[in-house]
Amino acid sequence: MDRIRIRGGRPLEGKIPIGGAKNAALPLMTASLLTEETLVLKNLPQLADITTLSHLLVQHGVSITMNGAVPGGEHGHVLELTARRIASTTAPYDLVRKMRASVLVLGPLLARCGQARVSLPGGCAIGTRPVDLHLKGLERLGAVVELRQGYIEASAPKGLTGAEVVFPIVSVGATENLMMAAALAQGETTLVNAAREPEIVDLARCLAAMGADIDGAGSDRIRIRGVKRLRGARHSVIPDRIETGTYMMATDLRASVSLVLAGLAAEGETIVNRVYHLDRGYEHLEEKLAACGADIERLVAD
Repeated sequence: MDRIRIRGGRPLEGKIPIGGAKNAALPLMTASLLTEETLVLKNLPQLADITTLSHLLVQHGVSITMNGAVPGGEHGHVLELTARRIASTTAPYDLVRKMRASVLVLGPLLARCGQARVSLPGGCAIGTRPVDLHLKGLERLGAVVELRQGYIEASAPKGLTGAEVVFPIVSVGATENLMMAAALAQGETTLVNAAREPEIVDLARCLAAMGADIDGAGSDRIRIRGVKRLRGARHSVIPDRIETGTYMMATDLRASVSLVLAGLAAEGETIVNRVYHLDRGYEHLEEKLAACGADIERLVAD
């Protein structure tokens, strides 16, 4: 296995380029199934999940071209996806099992082709299925959904029809799948209790660039008015907020208390500086921990 060795103690200074958000890039890639024209996605991260989904899309008939970084300072790669003809509406287990996000091909395939056969992410899973909200939402749009031998078999021979879909719990994946399916449905769809993550907003922006009529993304109520066809577009994937937060981690409130807890578990003496962050959110922290047997005290500055 690969290993990473770090020699600490050196101050860090400079700029760190943030890659495109994987959780935004994956649904954007599946949106290419909605049109026969080319979807160009910029700022794609170089990750294994991107490669896995690319393999799945290729077997569906998507032509994919990867270019290098964009001149002018934009990071990441450029992916050109063209689904001129859907060669297969089946997403096989050997590809889907590698990544749960692969189920996001379900909505686009069903909307464009009227049928889709997608392996359950866990194969023949027993018990509660992690994609139930996806399936129930598509059924609200008029799809007929059956589970056979570990596969989701969905059909809508007369096309999907807009409806109100109320999610009992918030689901990012189900919101994305229904947004894409509703983009080509007849009539208006309203998603209630929809996910509000930045990745949802990014997908809505891309769909709008492709010609979708969609508003409300970023709120808990998204409205999509179906159109007959979508066109190609160019779209830049948003930066990864999780990666950004990791590099920004510079002793804030939660990080500071984590250092205190780590110090309790570590051997030897630990000094945590700038504890004013702790005082913003934790009352009498050292007294409470000392009462539990911790050897801890506050060193008051002169």
